[in-house]
Amino acid sequence: MVSTTQKEKAELFLKYHQDKEILVLLNSWDIGSSKLIEASCYKAIATTSMGIAASLGYPDCQIIQLSEMIEVITGIVNAVQVPVTVDIEAGYGNNINEVIDSVKKIIATGIVGINIEDSIDLNPVLIDEMEFCERISAIRALSDSLGFHLVINARTDSFYTSLGSPREKLSESIKRGNKYREAGADCIFVQPVWERETISTLVKEINAPINILANPTIGAGVTPSIRELQDLGVARVSLGSSLMKAALALIKKVADELSEKGTYNILLDTLTPIPDAAIAYKMAIGLNK
Repeated sequence: MVSTTQKEKAELFLKYHQDKEILVLLNSWDIGSSKLIEASCYKAIATTSMGIAASLGYPDCQIIQLSEMIEVITGIVNAVQVPVTVDIEAGYGNNINEVIDSVKKIIATGIVGINIEDSIDLNPVLIDEMEFCERISAIRALSDSLGFHLVINARTDSFYTSLGSPREKLSESIKRGNKYREAGADCIFVQPVWERETISTLVKEINAPINILANPTIGAGVTPSIRELQDLGVARVSLGSSLMKAALALIKKVADELSEKGTYNILLDTLTPIPDAAIAYKMAIGLNK
């Protein structure tokens, strides 16, 4: 059963993809990070599969058990008021029936959207586009049968894994993006791309809202600012695993400084100004009332 609240949040989340204002998503991995993002006035929560896996001691790429992923997602959904969309990687299944069974369980947590990708373990050979379209169509049929609109963000890894030229990767991304849209996807996620001309072409040539990954460390390029992405016509931008990686990197830097120098400068810089950090923490755990 899908509750009225879940249906309403799904409709609201879908609307965010159609607004003139770009939808910005910081990707969380547990209840604390999700509540802090919500308290920072973001419209929705989006999870990172890598972040959730890392928080439980697993590598990325569907090594974590679906039951463990669902337990984390359930906690997040129950802890926040805003819509929650989740990264389900390749769908936690080897065929349509297994993917649909996984999606049923994930929908039951109260989420309103999913990311699903057309690569498995970032293998250079992507899932056959027609097979992936069948998966999208089956998920859409499941959503319709439950009486609500699950927001499907279909990710193509043509740029990420393909061995062709940039032009060939762009062409493949456009072809797959339009097919995925026709199959029932609401938004097309292409990553990693950062050149303005490439992004502009994707927006113009794919007949769907476009999701771009904002990650200033990828390649030699620099991801355009949120304002620039909005001006290019991008509908949705997300940070992926970079926020979790930044948190882990900070822990490593603090640990190294403490063990090598016995000082706390990096930690102090991060916590300055202390009042802001304290307020953020209280907001995250609901003590700001």
